[in-house]
Amino acid sequence: MILAFTGAGISKDSGIDTFMERPDVRDCLHRHYANTYPEEYRQVIKDLKKQIDKAKPNDAHLALREYNIDIITMNIDGLHQKVGSSPLCLHGEMPANNELVYSDKLQGKPVLYGDMAPNYGLAIEKVSALTNTDVFLVVGVSKSTAISGQLVAIAQYQQAEIIIINENAKVNVRKTLEKLKEENKC
Repeated sequence: MILAFTGAGISKDSGIDTFMERPDVRDCLHRHYANTYPEEYRQVIKDLKKQIDKAKPNDAHLALREYNIDIITMNIDGLHQKVGSSPLCLHGEMPANNELVYSDKLQGKPVLYGDMAPNYGLAIEKVSALTNTDVFLVVGVSKSTAISGQLVAIAQYQQAEIIIINENAKVNVRKTLEKLKEENKC
């Protein structure tokens, strides 16, 4: 079995900057900010949604779907869903267009710093179920987030093979999956 764990780096080639590259956005994605500056927060979300809505999935998203890989994602961009995958979304999703006017009041659209991330437990369960014959494919994930470090550590403990792709995901994901298919791992 292969379990993929994706972060912002998988969507970089789709034209979406990572939050590490956009501290102006990242710094606004806090519950305190949304509560204190609701109009400014709503504008940040509206601008982010506009960028995300223009984005198209790249070949990394397509390859994961074509190989029917189970996915855990930290992304809120919906690109996995656009190709037909059903990932476990750790940080929720973007508000619908009709929700933008009250986006500061929403829970899980997206999950903000300071909010509970209800799917972390499910992600831990999925990774904890890996065995030494499984592969944990980590794509475009920052090592600086607590959950990413925790999930990788659990996969290591489970003795799963860990493959990390942080460069050129749109090419390297498919190449890696093709190699794993040759090895009868997918």
